[in-house]
Order: sequence, then C-alpha cells, then structure tokens
Amino acid sequence: MTTDWLRLIFASMTLAVAAGAGAAAVADQPIVLDTPTGKIAGSLIVPASKGPMPVALIIAGSGPTDRNGNSSALPGAHNSLMLLAQALGDAGIASVRYDKRGIAASQPAAASEADLRFETYVDDAAGWIAMLRRDPRFSSVTVVGHSEGSLIGMLATKKAGANGFVSVAGVARGAADVLRTQFAGKLPPALAAQNEAALVSLEGGRTTTNAPKELAALYRDSVQPYLISWFKYVPADGIAALDVPVLIVQGTTDIQVAVSEAEALKKARPQAHLTIIPGMNHVLKMVDAPMPAHLASYSDPALPVAPALVTALVDFVRAVPAR
Repeated sequence: MTTDWLRLIFASMTLAVAAGAGAAAVADQPIVLDTPTGKIAGSLIVPASKGPMPVALIIAGSGPTDRNGNSSALPGAHNSLMLLAQALGDAGIASVRYDKRGIAASQPAAASEADLRFETYVDDAAGWIAMLRRDPRFSSVTVVGHSEGSLIGMLATKKAGANGFVSVAGVARGAADVLRTQFAGKLPPALAAQNEAALVSLEGGRTTTNAPKELAALYRDSVQPYLISWFKYVPADGIAALDVPVLIVQGTTDIQVAVSEAEALKKARPQAHLTIIPGMNHVLKMVDAPMPAHLASYSDPALPVAPALVTALVDFVRAVPAR
C-alpha cells in the first residue's frame, strides 16, 4: 500500500507541473437531459480535441447536493465536483455533472415526496449515460459517483451500459445498516427498540405506523415509500454485479465514510482497483488536521481537490476501453 501511495504522490506532482505549464482552464457549457417528468440541468466540459475523447458522468451525493458538490443545508461552498470536472478537463477528459432532480436548477423536475423513489435517481443517471453514449464526441463513458452517488452510479452503470465505474467515498453497506451505525448508543433503550422495529419493517418492504414520533423527520409517512425503495439496495451487491472496469477511491481523513467501506467494496469486487488517498476527506480536499479544519474545508472553494484523486481518475478513465 505504501508503494501505491508513493506512486500517487509522484504522479500527482507530475500532473500538477504539467497543468501549471500552460493548460488552459476549460469552461462549462449548459446541458439538459429531457425526461418524461421534467428537465435535469447540468454542466458539460469538452476539452479541445481532434477526435473522440472519454467522458465522465459525475454524480453528486445525498441530500440537497448540487452539481458542484455543494449542499444547501451547509453554509458556504467547497465546489469539489466542479473543481474535479475542471481538473479532468485540463487532462483532456470531458465531463458532465448535474443537479439531481428537485435540486437547484433541476428543482422544477421534483417529484412529490410521496411519489419519489430511489430508482428515480437511478433512471436519471441512466438517461445521462444513454445520452452520452449516443454522442459521437465521446469514445467511452465512465460514471464517477460520490458518496450516495456511488450507489446511484453503479446501478445506472449496470442499467444503461456505461464503460467504466468509479466509486468515490461510497459505502458498502445498505442504507438501513448505515443508519443503525449512526444511531448506535445515541438513543434511550425504548426509543432504540422502536427505531429498530421501524428499520426492520421498512427493510422488509412494509410501511409502519409505529415509527417513534421523536424520529418523525426520518420516518414520516410520505417518505417511507422512498426509504423502502432505497433500503433494498446493498452497494456491495451492486458493485459485484458490474462487468466493467471499476475503481474504488477513499480518503483516510473522511469523517463521514470509513476506509473499511472501500475495503468491503473491494472484497465484493476483487477485480476492482482500490486507491486509498492519505489525507483526503469527504469533500475530496486534503485535510489532515483536527475537526475545525475539516469543517472549514466544507466551505472553502479555494482549497483544491486532492491531486492524487485527479491522477487516479485520469489514469483510470483513459484506460477504460472505448465502446
């Protein structure tokens, strides 16, 4: 593993020098995915090229997270996915990143909470893959899913036939098990028992009328169908089902997703390449410091994404076989 880290460090230095030697910044172009239930807005970067080039579809994580990786639930902006797309563009790789349905410029396409399903997000990502596969400018389509976008991306890769897949800070366990870990030791015994009963019911595909009122924000009636649709997917199973090249990337200072999740994904998909990046946190920035520095990085657009991440993605995407 130490050898891999050294290789990434030296490769990152080489890439940084090359970029600083005259690579021009690439500009966003608007792009829209038309779906039967609304338009999904995105940003396209296409570097100058004499022929078809690889393209990466970048899928953001959970919650109200926009195409640039920023969440409306948090102050400030870190722009991690925008910076990643620009770095890929400087290396000659095209990209599309988009506002998920119901978020930012894609807000008009929002489904009602009662009608939303996890598959809605998967279908949107699959639509982008199909659109990019038809575009003669692109030689291959690689899906790059960050955090919850990893699960969306692997399912969409299987559904729509992308040429490669990258999981960045993705978990291996199902969402219900992740919630169990987050609640462990934090609820009084009676409430913990009610919480577990609700999770078991939803995992089994059944709504519940006995969810604890203290957790109504999570288990309200209108969101239970979505939770059922989400809980049935286990990322380790999803990545094992892929038949395309796979890269798994995880940072060691991620305070939201542990390295063990990436290792579990690797175990489920032994053929995948696993890249552990020392010092990279959940928003893809290099932060190896106490908690205040991590929190500050979540709203610091001047802090670049980890160079080793860029190198790993560039090397992988370039090696993905053309269609």
